[in-house]
Amino acid sequence: MDIKALKDKILQLAIQGKLVPQDPNDEPASVLLEKIKEEKERLIKEGKIKKKSHYHQLKKTKSHLSCHKDGSG
Repeated sequence: MDIKALKDKILQLAIQGKLVPQDPNDEPASVLLEKIKEEKERLIKEGKIKKKSHYHQLKKTKSHLSCHKDGSG
C-alpha cells in the first residue's frame, strides 16, 4: 500500500469514527451544535460578544471562494 492510499484509508476510518473507541454516552453533534448556538445567542444578549453582520460573513465567504485560474488562491 502506498503512502497516499494509507492516508486515504486513515482519513476514511477517522470519518467513520473507527480510529478510537466511541462512547455511547456522547451526545450527537446536532445536540452539541444547538447548545453552541444557544450559548452564542446568550452571550450576544449579554453584550459579551458582538453579532457578526451578514455583510461580514458574505465578505469572508466571498474572499474564501475567490481563486485564480492557476489554482494559486
